[in-house]
Amino acid sequence: MPVNRLALVRYKTIDNCLRNPYRKWTLLDLVEACSQALYEFEGKEQGVSLRTVQLDIQNMRSDKLGYAAPIVVVDKKYYTYAEPDYSINNMPLTADDIQTLLQITRTLRQFEGFKQFSDTDALLRKIESKVFALHSRSNNIIDFEKNNQLTGIQFLDILYRAIKEKVNVRIIYKAFGNKTPNPIYLSPYLLKEYRNRWFVFGKRKNMAQIYPLALDRIQKVHILPEHPYIENTFFDPETYFDDIIGVTKYEDRPKERIEFWVDTSQVPYVQTKPFHRTQQMIEETAHGAVFTIEVIPNLEMEREFFGFGELLKITKPSHLHELFEQRVEKMASLYRY
Repeated sequence: MPVNRLALVRYKTIDNCLRNPYRKWTLLDLVEACSQALYEFEGKEQGVSLRTVQLDIQNMRSDKLGYAAPIVVVDKKYYTYAEPDYSINNMPLTADDIQTLLQITRTLRQFEGFKQFSDTDALLRKIESKVFALHSRSNNIIDFEKNNQLTGIQFLDILYRAIKEKVNVRIIYKAFGNKTPNPIYLSPYLLKEYRNRWFVFGKRKNMAQIYPLALDRIQKVHILPEHPYIENTFFDPETYFDDIIGVTKYEDRPKERIEFWVDTSQVPYVQTKPFHRTQQMIEETAHGAVFTIEVIPNLEMEREFFGFGELLKITKPSHLHELFEQRVEKMASLYRY
């Protein structure tokens, strides 16, 4: 049962009154106390009727809100708690409350790596300690994708601060295939997660395009406040990724209409989890369906398609069809020899 803020003020006011052992409270006294509390809360007169307070007491007595308050009437006139130590503020956590708190703490722990969330660690430990003291540990019912061996997340905070404060960074970066790391000077604009890996996007001096760097290939990050920062007047994170799958954007390549066939067994998966927001089904047969998307082809797109193996085939454009055919031949040769 949802409780609005005015009702909550009345419940807490009634609770405070009934916990006061030095005064006897009639129904009219409770109405007056609630009216005064609402006036202080809202800054204006709030009419509270006898009927409203009677219903509030009824709700507090019931288990609808989880209170089950032991409110009794003494001498057929005065309201009080049968248990002197009772208060709605001491209400025990329900099983649902405990499960909700556990899921909240598990959700917040997904942000490990950001210093601004590290201050919540002590609070999370307190919550978990209290919850586990009240209830034996239950199985998780929400499991977020995670990689416990993920490297590079220790740089999230320094890069976040660099973006927020608009300062340049010097990144020691070792790309896959390179034998030695290289320094990269970057004006960072965005941190983005894709497939449980983090990337930083920014502008390199004397380079026209936006430059993505994978955090798991970064070895060191140095803040360079003395270097002139390139203001972001051209990179819109809200639209930059609209015409690609993943994070790699070849800005010198055009967007293409890609047509692909999917086996019948996989059609429901492709429909319920589209490769891209532009995806459309243009034909359906007894053996499968044909879809289209409009994107700039990149490595992430190829990997998504290859993940379906023999159950997906690119039909158009011809140069992509030939590229995938060559890749499939190379894959097949690995198993032949």
